[in-house]
Amino acid sequence: MGLAVEPKFRHQEIDDKVGVGYGLQLADMNGDKKIDIILCDKDKVVWYENPTWIKHQVSGHLTQRDHVCVAARDLDGDGKAEIAVGAQWNIRETTNEKTSGSIFYLNPTANREGNWKPIRLPHEPSTHRMHWIKSGKGKFDLIVKPLHGRGNAGGKGKGINVYAYRMPKNLADEWKRTLVSNFMHDSHNFHPINWDRDGREEFLQAGLEGVYWFGRDRNDKWKHMRFTSNYAGEVRDGRTPTGRRFITTIEPKHGSTVVVYLSTTSLSWQRRVLDESLKDGHALATGDFLGTGGDQVVAGWRGMTTRGVPGLKLYVPQNGTYSKWKTYQLSGKETAVEDIKAGDLNGDGKPEIIVACRQTHNLRILWNESK
Repeated sequence: MGLAVEPKFRHQEIDDKVGVGYGLQLADMNGDKKIDIILCDKDKVVWYENPTWIKHQVSGHLTQRDHVCVAARDLDGDGKAEIAVGAQWNIRETTNEKTSGSIFYLNPTANREGNWKPIRLPHEPSTHRMHWIKSGKGKFDLIVKPLHGRGNAGGKGKGINVYAYRMPKNLADEWKRTLVSNFMHDSHNFHPINWDRDGREEFLQAGLEGVYWFGRDRNDKWKHMRFTSNYAGEVRDGRTPTGRRFITTIEPKHGSTVVVYLSTTSLSWQRRVLDESLKDGHALATGDFLGTGGDQVVAGWRGMTTRGVPGLKLYVPQNGTYSKWKTYQLSGKETAVEDIKAGDLNGDGKPEIIVACRQTHNLRILWNESK
């Protein structure tokens, strides 16, 4: 493993009027082969056009309560992303579908300008996160995960109903909904992966019970496997320069601890704590920001649920075995991080870091100028 030079990131604020900034996605929205930034804000869904970062709105306020999550991906191969959004965010209501949770597919206008037509799908209370995931043969499922199970209190009670939605050819028809799982509790986030390259994607889910892997068998039935048992709120995956897998978590939900789990030959995981100082840890990303041939870890925190100064850190392995790490502070009180995404926005082969921030009400690009 070749150690990189010191990381260097240049901050650019592209919006200073963000409401909450619940969720980010990166995708090409207009077919120009440039990665745009999609933001789910509390009362709108917008995207910022690369490279001018002009702001386009595709949805106004869909429900009485806040929007909370967004999924964006090119589903039909035309080079332009489709969008789904979760709304009616109500963390205290886990039973009543009318007052908690909602799911919409946003049907694009002919020229993709203006507000897109929302198509409402059936939902569970406390709808919280969603992703488009490849299901094989050019198809995609919209996986949607609530925060809590129905009637839950304190992480106890019924498990969370995670569903996969299949888009029909005619959008007016019913979307087929398949139950993925119903046993996890207090699950804050999940993350798409593609480990076996079989044309179908899997995902990792973090929750009270730890981190689980979910995928499909040969008969297209969902199966799962437990990776870790520590209560986790965030989860992402990465690889070392030799191709060894790792997963990284923030523990527990809204927690203080950044952890890396390195895979072993026995399909178990070696746990290594990178940091225990976060105040309300809320977002993770991985990527080879420094050109080492393996991935590094970025973590952001809000300083809200647990009071403190918010910020963003980069964790860099110092050897090929990922047993030693160095921490770099990338930002502080100016970025109360709600969500993070990493992607190469200018085509130079180095991923940027994009952060949406809550109390500081801003959206920033950290341009990767590391050499």
